Amino acid sequence: MPMKRLLPSLLSILLAGAAVAAPEQTIKVAGLDKGAEILVDKWGVPHIYAQSQDDAFFAQGFNAARARLFQIDLWRRRGLGELSSVFGPSYIEQDKATRLFLYRGDMRKEWASYGKDAQRISERFVAGINAYVDYTAQNPAALPFEFRQLGYAPAKWKAEDVVRIRSHGLTRNLTLEVARAAVACKAGLAADQVRSTLQPAWQTEVPAGLDPCLPAGLLDVFKLATDNVIFGKSPTIAALDPEQRMEGSNNWVVAPSKSATGRPIMANDPHRAYSAPSLRYIAHLNAPGMNVIGAGEPALPGISIGHNGTIAFGLTIFSIDQEDLYVYETNPANPMQYKYRGQWENFKVLKESIPVKGGMAATAEMMFSRHGPVIFTEAAKHRAFAVRSGWLEAGMAPYFGSIDYMQAKNFEQFRKAMLNWGAPTENQVYADTSGNIGWVAGGLTPIRPNWDGLLPVPGDGRYEWNGFLTGDKLPSSFNPKKGWFASANEMNLPDGYPVAQYKLGFEWPNNARRARIGEVLDGKAKVSIDDSMRLQNDLVSIPARRMLALLAPLKTNEPKARAALALLRGWDAVESSQSPQAALFEVWWSRHLNQAYVSAVADPKAAPLIKTADITAMMNALERPAARFGRRAKTRRDELLLSSLGAAYAELEREGGPDPKAWQWGRLHYSYYAHPMSTLTDSLRTKLNVGPFPAQGGANTVNQSSYRTSDFLKINGPSFRVVVDVGNWDNSRAMNTPGQSGDPDNPHYRDLAASWGKGDYFPLLYSRKLIEAATESTIRLQPAR
Repeated sequence: MPMKRLLPSLLSILLAGAAVAAPEQTIKVAGLDKGAEILVDKWGVPHIYAQSQDDAFFAQGFNAARARLFQIDLWRRRGLGELSSVFGPSYIEQDKATRLFLYRGDMRKEWASYGKDAQRISERFVAGINAYVDYTAQNPAALPFEFRQLGYAPAKWKAEDVVRIRSHGLTRNLTLEVARAAVACKAGLAADQVRSTLQPAWQTEVPAGLDPCLPAGLLDVFKLATDNVIFGKSPTIAALDPEQRMEGSNNWVVAPSKSATGRPIMANDPHRAYSAPSLRYIAHLNAPGMNVIGAGEPALPGISIGHNGTIAFGLTIFSIDQEDLYVYETNPANPMQYKYRGQWENFKVLKESIPVKGGMAATAEMMFSRHGPVIFTEAAKHRAFAVRSGWLEAGMAPYFGSIDYMQAKNFEQFRKAMLNWGAPTENQVYADTSGNIGWVAGGLTPIRPNWDGLLPVPGDGRYEWNGFLTGDKLPSSFNPKKGWFASANEMNLPDGYPVAQYKLGFEWPNNARRARIGEVLDGKAKVSIDDSMRLQNDLVSIPARRMLALLAPLKTNEPKARAALALLRGWDAVESSQSPQAALFEVWWSRHLNQAYVSAVADPKAAPLIKTADITAMMNALERPAARFGRRAKTRRDELLLSSLGAAYAELEREGGPDPKAWQWGRLHYSYYAHPMSTLTDSLRTKLNVGPFPAQGGANTVNQSSYRTSDFLKINGPSFRVVVDVGNWDNSRAMNTPGQSGDPDNPHYRDLAASWGKGDYFPLLYSRKLIEAATESTIRLQPAR
């Protein structure tokens, strides 16, 4: 991996290339106090130097707009429900849906949730964005391509815009409640065990008074409110049946006693949907009292993942249940009333005008119960449905709380900042220059005194949140004895944790990635920076390994299944892009085995509702078949394995030809970074999209690569990678994809995509000397007097 070999001679290489002066630009902008400079390195990372923190956040906003103006403007319009004003009437319904989920609470309480300087930081950040918007008005050539193509101008921001938008907060489990209710309606709750394994082990029940048979289309408005902006077809139609996406992440910290450097190591690769531009943006903020570098989202101030010269921090999702669906009995004589504690209570109705390009303004008429926004009414059965979600509480702006913890100097300060963390719910790992490592779980946690949150509940007053757990009730760890800590979204509540009392959540991803991370870290006496980079790119599939063990003793005379067994025999379960075995396994796993298993073991009435069996449940049942396969359990299990495997082999013969040696996983499975505008014309698709590239791995490898089963397009995976050498900061490595810039005409729009696919990294430079040597361009911001 060539970039991994860059660091040992980094200084000499950079200094040798520094003879050519980097281009410089000076821009006078209103709103700055003393000025700032932005040194953009050869990988597109901006290093911002300012004489005050106010100016640093201003410059961060200015630079975010410089690099990603169309992206953040689109996010803002989508999040505030303002798409129709520039894109026309086809977006009215999406705007209406989005506005249901805006934060509408006390802004003083909201700002106070993030620390004493939160409002000031947001004000300075959006002042910087707005300064760049003004700059594009004065210099039309600086206006990004997309605005010119679509014929509109970017909007100005308000400080509260940053925190009021909640529809991308990764809260859960509304859709899972509805899926569970659908199975319970048709076949009873026991049938749902094929679809979902509850962790820790838990027995749920249908809440008293609930009819689990819910109306079709119940979640249409909710899905539309949380969907991306889609050009070229009706967003209403496109949002109703989205491809199921798996969100994940990996992180770990290694103590000095376990580290080859003698210093702590922090590694993190958060997983999200792939797109162009990247969801993440790497930046460096330097001002008196602040020197922090790493990644965040371009529409937010601060850094969410990285280090500040004293501590390093990284995150994964920790599955707290923050959502509930409430079902109301409505008044037959007045559908604007619902029954609560034996009395009819009025829905609150809020009307807002939505500007519409090329037409009359539309009116959004929104209904709210005491629990939250109403997403569906069912007149025939006199029912209404509303969502109560943590994301509607103060302090729940996604990732905004990082402006507090990013400046902590020790574990006590870091944990204190995490006590107030709202969303997304996180596993935060920590390491510092004193040699300490730790883990803190954070997130707003509803207290449900008399139910578990796994199914919808009647909204008649029997099922109420009783406040929220204080952050100190969530698990944490400091300097674990084994010398490392890791998380990969698995159920990681410690032994003895009061599960029944706190009921944080019972729906977690399977532990395959975490098991592999633990296997690698435990297997090394010392862990190096290179080891951590290799582990982030690891392609070993634990489910594949377990399935190979089941297949090893099997024999058959059926030609396709026999050929498949021969091909898989001796495979190391490494899902490289060149591997024919990986191609066979993933086609079998995703298109044949899962469906065959559901058909074999699920209640026939529930089977049509179960698109994907729970991996944990399926693997356990296949390894211990008696519980699920009944009489002749092992024989029936083996027949299922062989018949589905033979069908997968036959499919690959049709798709890839008769010679299995020519099959390659990367010919089927590919990554493709699509820009939201690329659906409009073929010429835009060529200009804006990046790829395709052969992909590797699968949903259960550490290098996660979730895909659409229809065409194996990669839809989810690492959005950013970083490995931090704590204390020797210039030896840290990072990578973004497809590039740092949002401008398709900028070299940094797509320059990192190919390197990303190879598992390469660039140096995450921290010292001024090395940054100057690697500087590609300099932007000086001066106050306009």
